[in-house]
Amino acid sequence: MGIKKGIRFITLKSVGSYINLLSYIKPQKALELSYALFSQPTIGRLQKENLPKILKNTETETFHHNEHHFQTYIWKGNETKILLVHGWESNSSRWKKTLPHLQKSGSTIIALDAPAHGQSSGKEFNVPLYAEFINKAVEKYQPEIIIGHSIGGAACVYHQYLFPNTSISKMVILGAPSDLKTLIDNYISMLSLNNRMLPLLESKFVNRFNFKLEEFSGQKFASAFNVPGLIAHDVSDKIVAFEEGKKIASNWKNSQFIETRGLGHGMHDDELYDKIIEFLFSENSEPLSR
Repeated sequence: MGIKKGIRFITLKSVGSYINLLSYIKPQKALELSYALFSQPTIGRLQKENLPKILKNTETETFHHNEHHFQTYIWKGNETKILLVHGWESNSSRWKKTLPHLQKSGSTIIALDAPAHGQSSGKEFNVPLYAEFINKAVEKYQPEIIIGHSIGGAACVYHQYLFPNTSISKMVILGAPSDLKTLIDNYISMLSLNNRMLPLLESKFVNRFNFKLEEFSGQKFASAFNVPGLIAHDVSDKIVAFEEGKKIASNWKNSQFIETRGLGHGMHDDELYDKIIEFLFSENSEPLSR
């Protein structure tokens, strides 16, 4: 274990111990702190005056949605549009290695910053809100293709479940979690939280989003899909377990699953990108249509 990882490990365990203590004295305070740690990213923000190079020469648009705003970046091409949806503690610049491969198709490419990430507003990230952002972008740009990485992929799956009749005719999901319950269990394990915290967190999600943890499952959502999908996951992914990708693919009728090795969670690889392009644009693949 490296020094930085060791410090982070000790810090997480210390925070977990504090939350455990609070759970006996002030359970509501313990819940607020544990939920904040789970839902508030600490990195991934972007400043307009200091954007990564890949985002500087793009058309940008800021959308307003209720009390929120979110940012999109556009690389102009032909009439085929691809929407890119990044993951946790990231932003639209994470697609730097992906863009050249997609641009070979001539497509117009649009990326959006998630809630509390990039140049989008807010302190809290959650998948239901991200799905709302995605839907606003889909309504505006009418993309035929959507590509999501990590929790962004989970948000794409949830969006497709909520809004099955949009312009989207193909989906690519990379290194994405399936079950919210698994994420919460891993979070509790990471902080070594006590048995009092799981029911508290479960009640939080019921009250906040009106669903139980076990109901929020990409495996369940994908069972309703008709749109063709490609799901890829790496066997050595240490952030999101390989089994999560398999779960999403298992119930998705019109889908293919790609098992990769040695790519970790980032999923950047020329061979994988070639397979994605083939899935999206080859003559043997179903044509894109609205």
